[in-house]
Amino acid sequence: MGIGSTAIRPAFTARPVCPRCRRPGPTCYCAHLTPIPSATAVVFLQHPRESKVPIGTCRMAHLALAGSELHQGVSFEAHPRVRGLVAAPPGDVAVLYPGGDACDPEAFLARPPRHLIVLDGTWRQVRTMWRENPSLHRLPRIGFMPGTPGNYRIRREPAPHCLATVEAIVETLGRLERAPDRFRPILGAFEQMIGTQLVYRALRPNPPWSREKRGARPRRVSTARRLLHARRDDVVAVYAEANAHPLARGGTAPELVQLVALRASTGERFVAFAAPRGTLAPSTAHHLEVEAARLHGGEAIGEVMARWRTFAGERALLCAWGGYTGDLLRREGDLPRETLDLRDAITRELNRPAGGMEAAALLVNDGVAPAEWCDGRAGRRIAALGAIVDYLAR
Repeated sequence: MGIGSTAIRPAFTARPVCPRCRRPGPTCYCAHLTPIPSATAVVFLQHPRESKVPIGTCRMAHLALAGSELHQGVSFEAHPRVRGLVAAPPGDVAVLYPGGDACDPEAFLARPPRHLIVLDGTWRQVRTMWRENPSLHRLPRIGFMPGTPGNYRIRREPAPHCLATVEAIVETLGRLERAPDRFRPILGAFEQMIGTQLVYRALRPNPPWSREKRGARPRRVSTARRLLHARRDDVVAVYAEANAHPLARGGTAPELVQLVALRASTGERFVAFAAPRGTLAPSTAHHLEVEAARLHGGEAIGEVMARWRTFAGERALLCAWGGYTGDLLRREGDLPRETLDLRDAITRELNRPAGGMEAAALLVNDGVAPAEWCDGRAGRRIAALGAIVDYLAR
């Protein structure tokens, strides 16, 4: 082409997009949608950023439910429709939002809500929406633990029990209306979208913008990740509580009174209370969030340590927060063990201070607190350590 000539570029042709589902023609799922009426009218409140995600499921659920509504925004405090719902007679409206005082759908069978508000977005976006809409806090809340893991294989979820919006709606309405099979056809569109997406990914595993194509250096695998992978059958997350008197006031050294642990490879759990050998410090039960009688009624420390040694075995790789738990175990006569400091590991992984173990678990779990499985403060903390280990071991 000579100097001064003009390059002729081909005209850009946009892909045809379905006006209903807003997906490109080859990935349109409308043929799999047949609107189903529900006794409880669903009102979706969607975060604006989520509306731009092509593989989101809120619009799919909206199209699949006859009479449902879809509104976008972050704060709906001045939204006339939402204000009207919040002002409805008690029991007429509920909100699907887990945690806190949320109840299973079966708790509403005597009087199901006429409307159900559903927040849609990533877990972090939904938490922001919940914070920005305090009027919703006055409504009854519905939450549940699904019977089977979610099928959202094309999008990362914080945990196996976290569901896509369309999955959550299908299960909630099925349980509210005592008809679990009635709404399952909605999932046909969901499964078709997942299958189509996986096919396209397989056909184009390395898009031009990928790290490999750019020639950028891949992220280095941290020492903690390598260790957890190499020793995965030996990994034991562990947390200990102590009866501790203030040393400045002549108190004795801390003594172990509660020990909880989780074997990462199998999910096997260890829970023990050890009866105090000395006087129970006045603040111990308060800080541990258990009744003093529970501590006084614990096992003898020798029995606890014998059970612990059987549970941990000789090859256990202990994953603890800092060195306090290891110090307590050694003080009670435990074997010397290889230990991974999760506080240091997650700080290096995130390249910033992670706060306490509960805060770190929220950071790596998309703002969702992991489920607790034992009593007291130790229940929150061993669940948090399990989530951190799971994150580092991926």
